[in-house]
Amino acid sequence: MATSSFPDIWGWIHNLPPQSQWPTNTTSICICSSPTSSQPSLQLSITYKTLTRPSSISFSIFANYNQPIFLWTSKPLKSTSNNTLLHEQVTISKLLINIIKDILNYSPIKLSNAFLNLPQPSSIPDLKDIVNFLFLALAFVISIYEAPQDIRRDCINTIKYHFACPWARTTSKRLMRLIGSNAEEQWMRSMNLAITNWMVELQTTNPGLKAPSPMYSLAISGLGLWKIQLYCPVIAMEIEKCNSNGQDDQKLGFSLNYHQLEGVIQLNYHVTVREKWIDVLVSIDNVRCDVMRLVNDTLLKERGAGIDEKHFPSRISLHLTPTIQTNVISVSVSRSSENPTREIGVERSIEGSFEPPNPHIGISVTAGETVTTNLKPWKFEQSVYGNSGTFNWFLHDSINGREVFSSKPSKCALLKPKAWFRNRYSSAYRPFTRQGGVVFARDEYGESVLWKVGNDAIGQTMEWEVKGWIWLTYWPNKYKTFYTETRRLEFRETLRLTLA
Repeated sequence: MATSSFPDIWGWIHNLPPQSQWPTNTTSICICSSPTSSQPSLQLSITYKTLTRPSSISFSIFANYNQPIFLWTSKPLKSTSNNTLLHEQVTISKLLINIIKDILNYSPIKLSNAFLNLPQPSSIPDLKDIVNFLFLALAFVISIYEAPQDIRRDCINTIKYHFACPWARTTSKRLMRLIGSNAEEQWMRSMNLAITNWMVELQTTNPGLKAPSPMYSLAISGLGLWKIQLYCPVIAMEIEKCNSNGQDDQKLGFSLNYHQLEGVIQLNYHVTVREKWIDVLVSIDNVRCDVMRLVNDTLLKERGAGIDEKHFPSRISLHLTPTIQTNVISVSVSRSSENPTREIGVERSIEGSFEPPNPHIGISVTAGETVTTNLKPWKFEQSVYGNSGTFNWFLHDSINGREVFSSKPSKCALLKPKAWFRNRYSSAYRPFTRQGGVVFARDEYGESVLWKVGNDAIGQTMEWEVKGWIWLTYWPNKYKTFYTETRRLEFRETLRLTLA
């Protein structure tokens, strides 16, 4: 698969002559050229050290000024004069883990990476792409944090386009499968922290700046399960609505920006072959959405508005559509539209008073009517559009019943210390988890969509498009501000199943 214009690091290493034939003990390749010949470029070098026993090599990234500025150096790796680096399994594994750990170390949230283990390189499919992508990711992070100011912007702008190409997106998904879920979460937080830092810096002069790859998603299909994982820095999500009050509050802005959206969508599918048709049933297993911090509590308290100010999920919408609909006969959903219970109580009272000094009899009459409606904070709906089945969750204001994502609280409500959105992560009546996320599981939301498909499709592999939107809203929690906003993320993945 083509790697865009990013150099083939693996091929370069593989084609190097034995170290004994190098003119000097160092050889290098350009990984990010400068737009003009007068500016330095980023280079990747390999240095062979013979003074140590056993001999070793190390990789470095440096800016090739007249006096080179080294931005990153790997740990020494055992080597021989026969240039057997790419054939020594232990050496390759150490190099890959070295790069991954160095990227993870840029996150101020230090978690144990003792669980970070990779398969033997010989068992990794497309190892060449994995090695090249890791050097691409490392160059991107290094450019943001370490590159000198006069070349930094050009380096970032050059490397960010490599991340947007199909090769990089496909290879990143392969890498995430290799390192496992725990390391994947750390990797995404570290990479999205780098993107957030870069965007915060540039948005001061360009408020409409877009992220190079604002969202990462991974789709898995198999064993009766469709799974989609999502990661997106909050700062890269589209602002759908906000008010101007508080936009210049730097402390609040820091707290809101330095978080990322993490989502998991798991759907069970079941295929049943009938005599004259095929039933394809897709049901909800888990839909999880969290807003996770990218920096530690100390930074959020010192530079931000505290650890309690962040967005919360306010709406989630999923559309499931077969991409080829020739054989689709019908589509059905499992839940009816809402028919809520409403309790109405009427209370009337008459009060009379008589005061002798006053010739007039004073009578006051009051009549009261009480209406009680049972309302859960989250409202779930299903619907059908053409051959698409949809799942929708809406968060509602527990006071006035309005949808949160499309409304904003009044200033009076923002001043009330007992409003539902105040202390929203510790209240017993919170509509979120303790961390501020949501979990919709099949115990309460195990709803489904059923497609009837003609039996001409037996044995075929059909594709379903899962298209979704997630809305995050900010209303003040403990911080005193009138600022509110809602952001939206759109994602799309294609999943497959065999009708058999």
